[in-house]
Amino acid sequence: MHFTYCPHCGMKLVQKEIGDEGQISYCEGCKIPLWDMFTTSVICAVVNEEDEVALLRQNYVSATKYVCIAGIMKLGENAEDTVVREVKEEIGIDVTSLRYMHSYAYEKKEMLMLGFYAAAKKKEFTLSGEVDAAVWVPLSAAPAKLREGSIAWQLVNEVILERRR
Repeated sequence: MHFTYCPHCGMKLVQKEIGDEGQISYCEGCKIPLWDMFTTSVICAVVNEEDEVALLRQNYVSATKYVCIAGIMKLGENAEDTVVREVKEEIGIDVTSLRYMHSYAYEKKEMLMLGFYAAAKKKEFTLSGEVDAAVWVPLSAAPAKLREGSIAWQLVNEVILERRR
């Protein structure tokens, strides 16, 4: 989010040199800098004991490619709790352990996505209303089902590379 007006007093912002940050939007009324904001979200590769990853089909995202489970962090929620909640909400699976992997800037949607590896026991999915389909896919076959270069594709490939080490 790029501020043009101060969210506190409504005054039009000016550009001001702020230390080594360069030109930053600044409210002369409140005497505060206002940095651009982004939404923080999580994305996770949910992997079961058979080395399969859970992939989703959400037709509002793509009718041909799958995605990993992802979601927006709520106020007061940490990233780990968001992963556990999103996995349970979207596919009805309990996370048994999780580990932070990597962060991804998603400029198109003004988001910072925090990538996680989440372990879970294999079972049938219980899908939320925002998920059209979900499948367990062998990790090695998963990149071909994801949009090449996407954040989900990058995350799954990082998991695969890590497994080879």
